[in-house]
Amino acid sequence: MPERPSRRTGAAEERLRTLERENRALQDRLRDLTEEVTRNEALLRKTQERELELLRASSLAQLLERLIHGLRISYQLDGVTLVLNDPQHEIRHLMVGDGFLVEELREVQFVDSLEDVAPRLPDLERPWLGPFSRDDHERLVYGTTRSGSIALIPLWRNEQLDGLLVFSSRDPLRFNRELASDFLAHLGVVAAICIENAVNRARLVRSGLTDFLTGFHNRRYLQSRLREELARAQRAHQYLVCLMIDVDHFKRINDQYGHLAGDEVLREVARRVDAEMRTSDTGARFGGDEFAIVLAQSSFEDGERVAQRVLRAVSSQPIKIGSHGSETVTLSIGVAAAEPSSEVKDLKHMAERLIAEADAALYRAKSDGRNRVATSENVVTG
Repeated sequence: MPERPSRRTGAAEERLRTLERENRALQDRLRDLTEEVTRNEALLRKTQERELELLRASSLAQLLERLIHGLRISYQLDGVTLVLNDPQHEIRHLMVGDGFLVEELREVQFVDSLEDVAPRLPDLERPWLGPFSRDDHERLVYGTTRSGSIALIPLWRNEQLDGLLVFSSRDPLRFNRELASDFLAHLGVVAAICIENAVNRARLVRSGLTDFLTGFHNRRYLQSRLREELARAQRAHQYLVCLMIDVDHFKRINDQYGHLAGDEVLREVARRVDAEMRTSDTGARFGGDEFAIVLAQSSFEDGERVAQRVLRAVSSQPIKIGSHGSETVTLSIGVAAAEPSSEVKDLKHMAERLIAEADAALYRAKSDGRNRVATSENVVTG
């Protein structure tokens, strides 16, 4: 018998409802895919914008600022930390030479070995995403973000792991092992290239501001740095201390042993002086056998203590002079300080006055018999 119309109508309606459900499911899936594509496009644009910002950084200090604060704001993270392998302390010195105090950017960690902060880091070939572990990640984050999830982005360059970029979020699901990490890997490559380029630029700049014999900064750099440090001291209402150092009887060493031997003495004196300086201090060869040290955030007493340490470090052990034997070398040191007020506008003139005061103190040390420290009777103010 033919199927009754009511049964055919019911089956058709059921098929129609099924098709409508499938259609809604497809529409939902299409909407999800569209939203995902939109999110990925926005993320890609954001990533490209951040990468361009990194590439445009004009200095090493500016690049590190953009890696930390720029990425944290752009990706709405709770924290960003940068760990850099710096066994020779070169990057630290370059940043200081760039007019930047390392202590001002605590989210950057300089380590002598990456294994010191995370033993398994050298094996990290691609970004790792997952929950924060106090045992494994405690030393990789800065601040209060010690929960949730993190992303560890290795900075590989020329088959060498130069550091690690760490993203942290209080959201335990923000970084999980199911997420794609290709864009993070790409960001790590870009960051590594930018750091390498910035370090190379800083080396080139420093080479034009460095005394080739001793490796200290030259007089031109010192004069520029003095103005920068005076401006910093002015903002912070602090003192800036300058030491002028002269090698006693250096002409006799040149006359007796020759100029090549004199160069050896200057190199060793510079090495011993540098060993007594903080990372934030600036040393320079002022000319001939004269050196200068600028001590940021220091007092007269700090300057005298550093001067006495330098004096002992140089004179405590004789300096070997080629095949000629050795000589005990002494120094005369003058110490002066400046306290720039907020009204001071001509910091160049104040820098010249500070050097003149330290030089006058140095002259008194030499007049009083050498191998001693003399301090200025006046604080340079304005």
